[in-house]
Amino acid sequence: MGGKWSKLNPMEVPVPDLDKLLDRDHGLRPFEYDIRKRYSVFLDWVDGIEEHEGGYENFTKAYQTFGIHAQPDGSIVCHEWAPGANALYLTGDFNGWNRTEFPFEKQDFGKWTLTLPPTADGKPRIEHLSEIKIVVRDKHDNLLDRISPWAKYVVQPPKEQGYTFKYIFYNPPNSYQFQHPRPERPKSLRIYESHVGISSSEPRVSTYNDFADNVIPRIKKLGYNTIQLMAIMEHAYYASFGYQVTSFYATSSRYGTPDELKRMIDIAHKNGLYVLLDVVHSHASKNVLDGLNQWDGTGAGYFHDGPKGEHSLWDSRLFNYHDHEVLRFLLSNLRWYMEEYQFDGFRFDGVTSMLYHTHGMGHGFSGDYNEYFGMNTDTDAVVYLMLANDMLHKLYPQVTTIAEDVSGMPGLCRPTQEGGGGFDYRLAMAIPDKWIEILKKYQDEEWDIGNIIHTLSNRRWMEKTVAYAESHDQALVGDKTIAFWLMDKEMYTHMSSLSPPSGIIDRGIALHKMIRLITCGLGGEAYLNFMGNEFGHPEWLDFPRAGNNDSYLYARRQYNLADDNLLKYKFLARFDEGMLHLEEKYGWLHKDSGYVSWKHQGDKVIVFERGGLVFVFNFHPSGSFPDYKIGVDVPGKYKIVLDSDSEEYGGTNRLDRNTEFFTSSEGFTGRRNSLMVYIPSRTAFVLAKVD
Repeated sequence: MGGKWSKLNPMEVPVPDLDKLLDRDHGLRPFEYDIRKRYSVFLDWVDGIEEHEGGYENFTKAYQTFGIHAQPDGSIVCHEWAPGANALYLTGDFNGWNRTEFPFEKQDFGKWTLTLPPTADGKPRIEHLSEIKIVVRDKHDNLLDRISPWAKYVVQPPKEQGYTFKYIFYNPPNSYQFQHPRPERPKSLRIYESHVGISSSEPRVSTYNDFADNVIPRIKKLGYNTIQLMAIMEHAYYASFGYQVTSFYATSSRYGTPDELKRMIDIAHKNGLYVLLDVVHSHASKNVLDGLNQWDGTGAGYFHDGPKGEHSLWDSRLFNYHDHEVLRFLLSNLRWYMEEYQFDGFRFDGVTSMLYHTHGMGHGFSGDYNEYFGMNTDTDAVVYLMLANDMLHKLYPQVTTIAEDVSGMPGLCRPTQEGGGGFDYRLAMAIPDKWIEILKKYQDEEWDIGNIIHTLSNRRWMEKTVAYAESHDQALVGDKTIAFWLMDKEMYTHMSSLSPPSGIIDRGIALHKMIRLITCGLGGEAYLNFMGNEFGHPEWLDFPRAGNNDSYLYARRQYNLADDNLLKYKFLARFDEGMLHLEEKYGWLHKDSGYVSWKHQGDKVIVFERGGLVFVFNFHPSGSFPDYKIGVDVPGKYKIVLDSDSEEYGGTNRLDRNTEFFTSSEGFTGRRNSLMVYIPSRTAFVLAKVD
């Protein structure tokens, strides 16, 4: 975009708080020119939107005019952007599928409009839940059936009718009205990553109503305060996990109607739960008949034409973030979910793919800052993300945005006024990879304690991180969850409380709890868990597809296992609940980043302090240590407030929860005071100062 700012020498472009960014990370100083250059492009867009579109407030509400809308007088107004089309028509069961009866009127800049007058009795000519289509006449005079990019509701027909989704006019006479306000943004995000369709223990597609009535109370009880919803944006292929979006404004009809999703979010808010949407703006499905691809009869439109518009690994289309109408579409899409459905924020999928022209493929990201700047960086995509975050944070001060970025681009999670990307958090994607690597390759005696601590604490200063031991990625078929890596050999035979003792199960339960606690305690400023993994869900996740005879056997979450008092899954669920309620009480995630005072390779012992608590871990498979000296900073009396070896959590009760620990003024490991504690093998406990 060639505005006044991008025409200046980048070193003359004012970036209000750039010095804060550069003073915090001196490694960025050689790249000040690049940061100012991208910021100049950002300013050009902000100024252009303000001057020509009335600012973010107007520009990001395009869903109010684009698409198909019933008016108070009974007329229906249609508005589309189809720059490659020769003509547009509206058809459907309302006119007997006459494909050319109602032509759109062509306007400037590739836009088209159509107004259908009301019926003689003043009602809309198209009834609620009628099937409709847009017909595009392309440059070769072909008539092509399409679904509007702004469609709000599309449904999958029965298999005997084919697989192409149907465009349904959604105009209910009494739309759901929200009853509960959004909760305030939590200081500590404790995120329950969720997929509505797999949330039942039954082998079927679950519903918004099921999730609202059965899963939300469970999430609340466990101590999570945030739900992250996956696969909400409509996707034709269920097994894509929602990452091959076909209709960006339609919420998935597999789980119910738009009003039922509104009810579900309203019930979450009633329970004080903050709700994030997993938004996919990094790419789009290649589907033509029910997707955005070739919408106007060309390979361009919303996407780059030619190879630049194709993601070879994902077999999907890539947006043209430089186009004015594409930005209108995407920014309005974010606003749509905030306004229409009352979401509280977003987890942006595939950010690494957006940031670089190589899409991160074949790129290891060694940490060299030259990898983040220069010709490989997609400035248009970076600026789109800056605009998205700037808009959201200005219009919704309580919003939260999370970037799924594996590259570690510096400044991505700093405010735009510093020249940053504007995100609040990034996912700590190296942590789950490290746990899987350890469990896959090393015996317990070989665990590298220093390397574990480095992975958990290696994050950019003042750029907040969401830590997790595993997400949906590790649960998918082809990989294995932590519980499966630990216990898969005996999970089907020895998870009953009545079954004979098993060393494999005992080890698995112990380490499962410890891995979660140290990840939550030290790994970031927020914590995430994928639904069911908190209790060691015993099976992988595999959606119905041709390769498994369309089976739903593994496309579900068996919460009944955690509820069965005769099974040991209950112990892991209870520990997760105890850990999260402890965080709720002490709030370590939003306090200091943690001080590791002790990491002993031979003993396999780790000690750190965070949020006024002392965390003690002994990963040794057999060695227990009485009278073990640890350093603490604050003097006083301490007691155990969480113990992974508690019988309540499936342990052997080797620690006495009533024991009082008194500090000595003798400093140790750089701390001003010390304690003597007993640390059983494969046990973690947390100490809190008491009066």
